[in-house]
Formats: sequence, C-alpha cells, structure tokens
Amino acid sequence: MKYRNNLRNVAIIAHVDHGKTTLVDELLNQSDLANKRGEAKSMDSNTLEQERGITILAKNTAVDYKDARINILDTPGHADFGGEVERIMKMVDGVILVVDSYEGTMPQTRFVLKKALEQGVTPIVVINKIDKPSARPAHVVDEVLELFIELGAEDDQLDFPVIYASALNGTSSLSDNPEDQEKTMSHVFDTILEHIPAPIDNSDEPLQFQVSLLDYNDYVGRIGIGRVFRGTIRVGDQVSLIKLDGTVKNFRVTKLLGFLGFDRVEIQEASAGDLIAVSGMEDIFVGETVTPADHQEALPILHIDEPTLQMTFLINNSPFAGREGKFVTSRKIEDRLMAELQTDVSLRIEPIGPDSWIVSGRGELHLSILIENMRREGYELQVSRPEVIQREIDGVKCEPFERVQIDTPEEYLGSVIESLGNRKAEMQDMINTGNGQVRIIFLAPARGLIGYTTEFLSLTRGYGIFHHTFDQYLPMIQQQLGGRRQGALVSIDTGKATTYSIMSIEERGTIFVEPTTEVYEGMIVGEHSRENDLTVNITKAKQMSNVRSANKDQTSVIKKPRRLTLEESLEFLNEDEYCEVTPQNIRLRKQILNKAEREKATKKKKKSE
Repeated sequence: MKYRNNLRNVAIIAHVDHGKTTLVDELLNQSDLANKRGEAKSMDSNTLEQERGITILAKNTAVDYKDARINILDTPGHADFGGEVERIMKMVDGVILVVDSYEGTMPQTRFVLKKALEQGVTPIVVINKIDKPSARPAHVVDEVLELFIELGAEDDQLDFPVIYASALNGTSSLSDNPEDQEKTMSHVFDTILEHIPAPIDNSDEPLQFQVSLLDYNDYVGRIGIGRVFRGTIRVGDQVSLIKLDGTVKNFRVTKLLGFLGFDRVEIQEASAGDLIAVSGMEDIFVGETVTPADHQEALPILHIDEPTLQMTFLINNSPFAGREGKFVTSRKIEDRLMAELQTDVSLRIEPIGPDSWIVSGRGELHLSILIENMRREGYELQVSRPEVIQREIDGVKCEPFERVQIDTPEEYLGSVIESLGNRKAEMQDMINTGNGQVRIIFLAPARGLIGYTTEFLSLTRGYGIFHHTFDQYLPMIQQQLGGRRQGALVSIDTGKATTYSIMSIEERGTIFVEPTTEVYEGMIVGEHSRENDLTVNITKAKQMSNVRSANKDQTSVIKKPRRLTLEESLEFLNEDEYCEVTPQNIRLRKQILNKAEREKATKKKKKSE
C-alpha cells in the first residue's frame, strides 16, 4: 500500500483554556512559513473570540516542516460547539491532546478524547504550561492514562508519546523537568511526523470527497471544506454531489482552494489525503459526498449532535423599538437567521408566526453568541427565556441531562452540594486531591443548570470552577427546576430614572438602571428582595421650592447599580418576560407591559391551573 509521506493531518483538542490556539500560533511562528511572512497572526480572528478568549469556529491551517506539509485543525473546547469536534475527527489521522499541567483532565478533555478514540485516530499528548510553579506533570500524565483506559482505548492508542511544553513561551522538551525546556517546537513537529500515520495514497481510484465544515461567502455562496478520501479532484471536472437524502446533483468544479498558513490558496488539483475547500455548489451540506458522475459511491453520513436548548426570537415591539438598531423588521431578522444556518450545522430554526421563530442550539453559550453577533451587526430583537428540548423516547417523556464537574475549595463544599441537590443533581463521584481542593462530579438535568453559573460563583466567592457537557436524555423530572426565586421590580411609568426615586426604592431590592436611563412602563428595573413582583415609580422627581432648608442640600448617595451582561440577562428571565436586545442596550421587560392587564393574565393562569 502506498502512503503520502510528505503529508500529515492532525487536529488539536483540549479543554477550554488549556492552550490549543496558543500552541497552534506558536507552531505557525516556528515553521518555515513564518520566516517567509514575518510574524504569524493569531488563529482566533473573530472579535468575540478575542474578547472571550475562546475558539468558537474550528479553523484549519497548514505549515511546512522538513519537506512535509502538516495540516493542523484547531477545534473549539466548549461543549456548546462540540458538534464541530466530531466531524473534524473524520478529516484527520491523528490528534494532539493538550492538557494543562496543573488542572489535569477536565470534562471537555474527556468529551473530545472520547470522540477521537471512537474514530480510531492516533493520539499524541502535550502537557502544556509546564512553566507554572504549581505544575504537576507526572501526576497529570497518570490522569491522562487513566482517562484513556476508562474510555476504552486500544493498546496501540495507550502507547502515546508525551511532550512537555509551554506554548506561551514557545518552548518544549521530552523531559518533565521545567529546567530542560528548549526554545523550539521541533519536538512537537518531529513527534507528529514520527507517530501520526501518513494518509494512504489511492489517488488513482475513483474520487470521494466529503464535506465536514461549511463556510459562506457573499460572492460565491457556500464553501464546503473537507477531505479527499480517495482519488483526485481537478478544476473543470464533471462531478456528482450525493445529498443526504440520496438524491444526486451534477455540477462542474469551478474553484478549489488549499490552505497554507492563514491564507487560502487557489489550486488546480488535490489528491487523496488533502484538506481542501470547494466552492460553486449552491446548497452543499455537511456530510455530503462528491464523486465522479460515472462512479457514485457515498461515504457514511456524519453524525451531527442534536440541539438541546431552544429560545423564541421575536421582532422588537417595545415602546423603544427602532430607535437604535439598523435592522428591525421581521424580514431582516429572518434573513440573518437563515444566513447563520448556512454555516452552523447544530442550529435549527422554525418560524412560529409572521414575526417570531424558535431557535434551537447546543447550549446557552451557543445561542448567546449568535445573539451577541446579531446585536453587533445592528439588529434589534427580543428573546425569551431558554428552555430545554424535551423528547419522547419509547413513549417516555425525556429531558437532557448533563455531566457536571466542579472544582472548589473545601470550605464551600457543603453549600455547592446543597445548591445542586435543590436542582435535582445526583452526585456520581468525589475526589479530594489533598491540597484543599475537592473535585465533584454530578449528573444534573440541563433545565436545572440554566442560570446556575452566577449563583455558583457567588457561593464559591469566585474560586470555584464549573464545567458541564451534555451526557444523555433521561426520563423527565416532574417538578419545577431552576428559575429565579426573587420577583422583579417593574417600572410603572415611562420617563427617565432619577436619583431621588432610586434612593427610595433601594431598600426593596437590587437596582439595574442608572439615573437618567430612559425606562418605559413594564420594563424591569431591578430585582425584588421578595418572591413577588413589585411595580415601582422610578421616574419621580424631587419637589422643588424656592425656600432654602438646612438639611435638604445633603448629597444624595445611591449604591452602584448592577449592570447585567447578555448571559446574565438570559439567566435572569422568567417565563413571562422578554430580553430586548439592541446594538446599544440590553433591557429586560414583562411580556405584558400594562400592570392591570398583567394582573388579569396572572389571575387567569392561576384559575386554569
């Protein structure tokens, strides 16, 4: 059997924040490529990615090292974008598993490694951040080995090479002593060339190319990114696209793009093992196969994880609608949501009326990033509270459950266990590492975790680490879970908030708006300290008279209001509320703005129950 020894395809997988993207950047910097172009720029090009420091979209790049071309795919670490990881595993022959030398294996490490081992790819382990004073490399290697055994790895997968590195400093070595670090990444490159199998060269057989990722461009439409599994593809070839439902479309290959560094380079042909992008097919989708017209043989369809969370998106119909946004009509919002479908495969959108849609995704983060992107592009919209998607399995109503891993200092252990117990989570495991930190693993219903992050951070004073990944669907728990316990402070008037009125409302709860902020009737201006909603007048001004008084002129002091971010606002919502999102502001409001109508509706609801 022939192999293409001058080519390797690898993916980099890890938990959030363990240094995948930094490692890729460093590999680019130290390859032959950087020498030609000067400093290589970072992989996370999207502004949201840079702000949050996370990878959202999988990206591919290629470097040249010692006469070999290495294709590297950077994958997202968050479970919400885990749909990408699974498909990428199909495109590569090996993976580099990056593990933090202090934190060790985390839930996402487990999640992404499981996907990789299922596909049977060859692993290499990089223990990163070796320069940390708290690093415990030997211990972490044992943890990784245990995880491999637990996930049922094959014998040859268990025999993985380990490299110790600090991606930030650009150093690596084969010894776990931080003193032995060398200012080079060649250890990583050499290990890739040595251990990762080269793709099989079967370029003389009939073509098979499968699409694993999508990109979109206004000029050429959809671009399918994938791997040539067999044969050769050339510009000008007549080929057939086998759709997911088995129908066939014929077209001509007009443009092929290869990858080098950050650039896409036009190429004339690609053969088995290459990772390329193909443009010019209108409605190409993930998992579809391109074959010659005379030899149609489809590859197995790729599995795409189903969404577990949904929200209702609506046009903005608040009293302040259309003031700040460029795009406010339902047509504009619908076009934008449909454009997102072109590239995001784990998203589902179904219209439920002329101006509202149900949008389903993989988790809160997945949907809030979509909302944040839309907001920055100048869209105005309203969203409802996130809800979990229920399914009927064998006649039983089921809901999604998540595997939760928590690392917390010992002193906060009791309150964390209690708070999760209230949300119907079951403890699976508890590991005391002996350095004052405890690791607890729970199986919790996804419904109970909506809005838990903020509570968790205040329970552990910000020292706790909380991670969760989707595990499975289990029978539904018949009771109300999660949601907020406190009521809301709702404005009764339209106008501007004043310091004078905020002073008088302060003791009733936490205020969300600053003085001079414009408010409208039915807008939520704070959180009530009790369970019921309270309507307040926040626009009341101080009565002025022309008589001076000795005690009147004291400076008014109010507490700093709590400004909610988009994620916190979504977590705060109740069933009868909307979050209004505009380019400048995020406001919370009641669905029924008028107080009397709201009370009528509540009474009606109670009667029907």
